[in-house]
Amino acid sequence: MAPGPNSSKEIRVAGTGKVLVAAPVGATGAPAAPIDTTVAWTGWTELGYTSTDGIKLSKKDKIDQVDGWQSVSALRYIYSDRELTVKFQLLQINKSTLPFFMGGGATSLLASPAASGTFKYDLSANPKADERQLGFEFTDSNGTGDVSYRFVIPRGQVTETEEISMTRTGAIKLGVTFTAYAQDDTSLPLATWLMKDTAFA
Repeated sequence: MAPGPNSSKEIRVAGTGKVLVAAPVGATGAPAAPIDTTVAWTGWTELGYTSTDGIKLSKKDKIDQVDGWQSVSALRYIYSDRELTVKFQLLQINKSTLPFFMGGGATSLLASPAASGTFKYDLSANPKADERQLGFEFTDSNGTGDVSYRFVIPRGQVTETEEISMTRTGAIKLGVTFTAYAQDDTSLPLATWLMKDTAFA
């Protein structure tokens, strides 16, 4: 029997998941986004553990109203802006997460024998765009079988970072806000959901 309007089977809990990044669309060696929830994230880099806050997805639309002399109510509404962001805090610090947080570039191994095993990262005084693809997924075991969700942003970059707190009592967190950009072909989506979930059947 199909579920009625009230169905606890359609409540979703993002029990466990992961965040991944890849080279931007059009770049040499850039991987394609997965076509469904069973296809591996080939060519993507997983960013590791995130804080228990998980992922915060925000969509904000700005709608301007058109008023007329003959009507107290608005005559129509016009979309003037759309902002889509993904916010999360990374717990691991490595060659993938630090440049992602800092705005691009790469770490390198110092050549000096006296500094053997020491790596460095230079923060540029002249920042450049660090566009990436970003994706995340989660699986929910809801008692009737696992459901899987994936979310893919084909073009975007980190547009905001949180201050890094270094204390004796807590892990260092690299908090970022990743903002989606329109693709050159604006008929292509800003982002895509992929769902292995019978609720959409």
